[in-house]
Amino acid sequence: MLQRPVESGQYTSKEFADLCKELGVTQSMGAIGTSADNAACESFHASLKRETLQGSRRYDGHRACRLTVFHWIARYNTWRRHKKNGQLSPAASEAQHSAMLTLAA
Repeated sequence: MLQRPVESGQYTSKEFADLCKELGVTQSMGAIGTSADNAACESFHASLKRETLQGSRRYDGHRACRLTVFHWIARYNTWRRHKKNGQLSPAASEAQHSAMLTLAA
């Protein structure tokens, strides 16, 4: 694994940009001073950690960990209820909106 020292401004440095280019990683950053850019992603990761790592679980290798994350994401994107959807799952919310659009047409 490639180890580089952590320093202030590391993600905006030329060295980091060069490393990303070398590894084929596309950098993505929001505008300066807009902290809300990353809020949804941070919330998603907090939920993932809380719901899969609760109890300091250990995995039997990376495959088991990847499968746990895959199953959690599949559930999160289809059946897990979300506050922003009025406590509906994404699947139920989408079905409800589709039904409304059909009625409106």
